[in-house]
Amino acid sequence: MIPRQPHPLVSYYRVGRLLHGALLLFLLESLVYWEMLKAALALGNIFWIGFWIWSFMFSFIHIFLVIMDGWSRFQDYKKAKDLFYAYGFRPRLADRFIGSKCQRAAALQAARELGLEKEVADYYQHRGVRWYHYVPYFMIRDPLFLIRKAFWKRTFLEKHYRPKFEYRNLQWQAET
Repeated sequence: MIPRQPHPLVSYYRVGRLLHGALLLFLLESLVYWEMLKAALALGNIFWIGFWIWSFMFSFIHIFLVIMDGWSRFQDYKKAKDLFYAYGFRPRLADRFIGSKCQRAAALQAARELGLEKEVADYYQHRGVRWYHYVPYFMIRDPLFLIRKAFWKRTFLEKHYRPKFEYRNLQWQAET
């Protein structure tokens, strides 16, 4: 029997907590930088205009990157949930999602919803993953990751994944 299943929007929020926080930060930064840019334009100082344009664009572009990353992590969550439901906890399955803090959050949320969180969390801890490991491991191993097609595809352009199971229906069937 599987535990009570949350609404998909609740799962989406839980999977991307860090990303939603970053989204809020980038939205606020963009507003501040936009106001600073307007003030610099009024003063006409080319250095400050350039500085605030760069700052605004950096922050504004990150809004969309964070949204796309959140989408991709939700696809990871759905895959992890299907895999954990079909096969139970297996180290090989958990390894598919060990690469970054956000991927681990997706796998842990999927495992939590299936009653497997302790096994997955213990496994990640056994593998040396710590709570402060925010920087994805591939970024440390490959400093040129930004020019790799796999990085862009896996991080921001993950294809839509349709779950193989209707977990809320399975929960209701088990309750009756």
